[in-house]
Amino acid sequence: MSSLAILAVSLLIALAGAFVGARRSAALRPAPDEKLHSRPVYHGAFVFVWSAVPALLVLIAANVAGPIIAEAPVREAVEDSAPDTAVPPAVRAQLIDALAAGMRVLPSDEFATVDNLPLAEVVPLLQRRGVAIATATDDAMVRPAAAKVRIENTVQIGKAIITILAALAGAALGLKRIAPRLRARNQVEIVVRAILILCSMIAIVTTVGIIMSMLSETVEFFRRVDPSTFFFGTVWDPRFAAAGSSGEAGQFGLVPLLAGTLYIAFVAMLFAVPVGLFAAIYMAEYAKPRTRSVVKPLLEVLAGIPTIVYGFFALVTVGPFLRDLSAQINGLVTGDYTNFIQAQSILTAGLVMGIMLIPFVSSLSDDIITAVPRSLRDGSLGLGATRSETIKRVVLPAALPGIVSALLLTASRAIGETMIVVLAAGVAARLTINPFEAMTTVTVKIVNQLTGDLEFNSPQTLVAFALGITLFVITLGLNIIALSIVRKYREQYE
Repeated sequence: MSSLAILAVSLLIALAGAFVGARRSAALRPAPDEKLHSRPVYHGAFVFVWSAVPALLVLIAANVAGPIIAEAPVREAVEDSAPDTAVPPAVRAQLIDALAAGMRVLPSDEFATVDNLPLAEVVPLLQRRGVAIATATDDAMVRPAAAKVRIENTVQIGKAIITILAALAGAALGLKRIAPRLRARNQVEIVVRAILILCSMIAIVTTVGIIMSMLSETVEFFRRVDPSTFFFGTVWDPRFAAAGSSGEAGQFGLVPLLAGTLYIAFVAMLFAVPVGLFAAIYMAEYAKPRTRSVVKPLLEVLAGIPTIVYGFFALVTVGPFLRDLSAQINGLVTGDYTNFIQAQSILTAGLVMGIMLIPFVSSLSDDIITAVPRSLRDGSLGLGATRSETIKRVVLPAALPGIVSALLLTASRAIGETMIVVLAAGVAARLTINPFEAMTTVTVKIVNQLTGDLEFNSPQTLVAFALGITLFVITLGLNIIALSIVRKYREQYE
């Protein structure tokens, strides 16, 4: 029985216990001078908690301890066995790793006559299913592998029995404790509070996990490449040396990638913020309900379009349009019909990315402006201010902290965009202030460095983790700056 099936059976037992507990609580007849402390629904939830929580804890513990229990005796037997001259050391190491990874190792002669198929056809089929095939020189590993399979089956059966017994015992104990003065509601609320705390910690634990996973590889990268050449280098040329080669690793200058990331994000924000903010002000303060009910969903449709579609739009439509437009303008001014805007350029990527970011700015800002209390507007209008003055001097200052948060979210979205940049700005890592030329971003190079058949421990691959941790630090810095601005303005406003 799989872990999912065990969990489903345990939940069914818990639900059945909850139903019986609620019925039993409803049938209680307390003494005349006492009454039920908790409603029947809380008694049912109490039984559910007593049944489901122990079963879940047992299942988690079994899933953690099961592989250890199954692998320990087999690994010990393999490692303690005398070296067999018929089994090369490399083959032994590979088979031990296969055992540790939970793969089955079976003798090849068992499959020589399966379905009357030749061995050459059977082996690839089994290997695609994750079954390692032992050859004639590897048969010494078959017995430990078979023992491991038997132990795994025993552990799986034991895990199912113990988990289901824990669910049944918990349900029985919960039903036994049902009484008129049982504080079922308080105990259920304690469990719910613990679940809420656990859920709130998921974001923190996930962030820490992301940092640690990137940090270890980043440290390894900086052991091979000088940090000063990475952070202050102006040339990006990671020459992909052959695997095992001791040749030059290339140049890993961050400056061109960081400049391209910030430049393209700035152009996108320069277009998205005014348009999105003005759209939000119109929908929140001027638009009629019927107009708002039509315009806002249409704007939010843009947020649901995949970024690769925006990239196609930039590559096929916006880029060629800007290129041809520049040629026409140049021809009218100088008589030379050569274009000065490349089809793949900073302007193309920023413009299309700005279109993509409009719904982020408009929708979030609209919700924030709408949340400003009506009393502030009425007070301003009652003092003789016009609607525009009320918006500028009352509504927007009150909504500014939320608007700054929305802009921060939008900026983070712009910095992390990849597909639009690949198709609209190219992959050329260069330093330029001309928005009509091509540049690239950090995220594009992360994708480039992690694709292909390069060794994972090479500097050309490890640099992706250094780029990722750099983006994380930049985003963290933006958050800190935004929070300080919001806190300072909120103190002045209050």
